[in-house]
Amino acid sequence: HDPVSRSRGTGYPRLKICGTNYPVSIGFIVVNEFCERFSYYGMKAVLTLYFINYLQWNNNLSTAVYHAFSSLCYFTPLLGALIADSWLGKFRTIIYLSVVYVIGHVVKSVGAIPDVGDNTLHITLSMLGLGLIAFGTGGIKPCVAAFGGDQFEEEHTEERTKFFSIFYMSINAGSVLSTIITPILRSDVQCFGGDCYALAFGVPAALMLVALVVFIAGSGMYKKNPREGNVLVNVCRCIGFAIHNRWWSPRNSPRREHWLDWAQEKYPKQLIQEIKMVLRVLALYIPLPMFWALFDQQVDVSISHLIKTTPPSICFYGFHIVTIIWAICVSWFPFPVKMLNALMILLFIPVFDMGVYPLVSLCRGFQLFIVRLHKRLCWLFPGGRQARVHCQPLAVVQDPDNLALKKMEDVQANDVHIAWQIPQYVLLTAGEVMFSITGLEFSYSQAPVSMKSVLQAGWLMTVAFGNVIVLIVAEGAGLEQWMEFLLFAALLIAVSGIFSIMAYFYTYVDPGRLGNEDAGNVDVLKKEKESICKSDTPKSTRI
Repeated sequence: HDPVSRSRGTGYPRLKICGTNYPVSIGFIVVNEFCERFSYYGMKAVLTLYFINYLQWNNNLSTAVYHAFSSLCYFTPLLGALIADSWLGKFRTIIYLSVVYVIGHVVKSVGAIPDVGDNTLHITLSMLGLGLIAFGTGGIKPCVAAFGGDQFEEEHTEERTKFFSIFYMSINAGSVLSTIITPILRSDVQCFGGDCYALAFGVPAALMLVALVVFIAGSGMYKKNPREGNVLVNVCRCIGFAIHNRWWSPRNSPRREHWLDWAQEKYPKQLIQEIKMVLRVLALYIPLPMFWALFDQQVDVSISHLIKTTPPSICFYGFHIVTIIWAICVSWFPFPVKMLNALMILLFIPVFDMGVYPLVSLCRGFQLFIVRLHKRLCWLFPGGRQARVHCQPLAVVQDPDNLALKKMEDVQANDVHIAWQIPQYVLLTAGEVMFSITGLEFSYSQAPVSMKSVLQAGWLMTVAFGNVIVLIVAEGAGLEQWMEFLLFAALLIAVSGIFSIMAYFYTYVDPGRLGNEDAGNVDVLKKEKESICKSDTPKSTRI
């Protein structure tokens, strides 16, 4: 195999890694994603404590803003995808929005400097910084994944599938390291007479700058597909014309197989078929937010634990007394619990890629059952719930006669051992590995060339709607916590059944045929479906 090939998207020769089918350019993309995720999760690791201890917000407001920011980060991918596919292209979109991302981090860090203005200015800078970060991280999120997939030739589907696994590993590697490092920078390094939030936010800003530099450094090796024009406008006009034409057509007009076919008088068949493909995939995504609604409950418990067990500093003879027991609890319990999922993902991805999936492919009978799903019927584990680890803060109580040390119990202690969370995290992580990586690759392979980023954004928005579901249930239902957990688990079981039926009837589109006229024609593909089921499963297909 010739290690150097020429990209169709640019005039640059495409270098391959050690004679394989992996282009060298994906190395820059993976490193960029690692640094960007370090930046994002490192900032979020101390964000709730920053709201409570630095901005002096109450628990409810801090939690609400945290969830609102997280949701916004998964709604903005649609804007980034539209900018990339309709205007700037993926490469320039990633660069420009990364600059916005860096500026947001810098503004956030400046807002954490006590000497800069009063509390009102700190809040203003913090909210402005978070807004820029949400637009930056959300905007580049679908573009980076789709841009990485673009680096592979259409026939290299197996290598592209493994790339998405490596890509997801880089996300969690950045998450693990940042969750360890930034809390240490906040608590162990003192600046301006207290916890150094400016440094804890400044280091993620520096990592995001590194991510930008690394991405630009590989510009000469990338395959850059040209943008396809104003995709959003064309899609909206095509859909609008089809609806209008169907509504106002004479009653004796001949029936058409699909309602979008009513746009054939004005729009090309290729565009109509591409819109059909995208709409079919988006319809398949409708039940998926419930997975993330349940999955994100582990984050809620971690935040709740940090909020409920953070005691105020106690001023005694001019000194701030922090209980040794509390310091040990905060240093050792919450963060390993939060990192356990990311650590298991790093372990499970190679296990599934090199062990579980090959074994499943050997089971002929099981393979025939799942081949129709073509990698979409993911196991949606309801997962477990975290057992709350309770730390008992101590308070120094002073009265005129003596000094006493008394125990203050803010939440009733739980005697469930923390090790019982490990089996729960095993199930959660197994479900996430099969669900998330498969979704990334599926969203890329089932999207037409002109709408790769848009469909990636649609996949990411399932996370955003999952957060919205959490907020609605948490604020509106008024249930006790254990009842809320059971409600989410029961809903996911029901949704999994619905999704399984939808996935069974979904017709998989061969990525190699996306450029053909019949690529989105459901009828043509259904005729081939039986022959596909009787043949070997494609390399890019797995449960």
